[in-house]
Amino acid sequence: VQLVESGGGLVQPGGSLRLSCVASGFTFRNCPMGWARQVPGKGLEWIASIFLDGSTYYADSVKGRFTISRDNAKNTVFLQMNSLKPEDTDVYYCVTNIATQDYWGQGTQVTVSS
Repeated sequence: VQLVESGGGLVQPGGSLRLSCVASGFTFRNCPMGWARQVPGKGLEWIASIFLDGSTYYADSVKGRFTISRDNAKNTVFLQMNSLKPEDTDVYYCVTNIATQDYWGQGTQVTVSS
């Protein structure tokens, strides 16, 4: 399983970024995909997920601001992040769950600062 994230960077508060994750080594279309970030004291928190039927889940902290999508033909999952806040600063990881086991990539840094 390989998950390679890209698209992070430095953005001002209120700005937008689009993260991408290219997956390989497993049958992408058969697996839920998501994005996670570190929560102090709690480890990785899934903040957005997209399931096989296209349904989505968002953590309350990002609901209404972030949008997850997937392109099964390109084995890619995206995270559109709008109205970014300083507290969104973190390393963002692409994640999947295969046979009850979580896998994640190396992460991409997102920094929201003026």
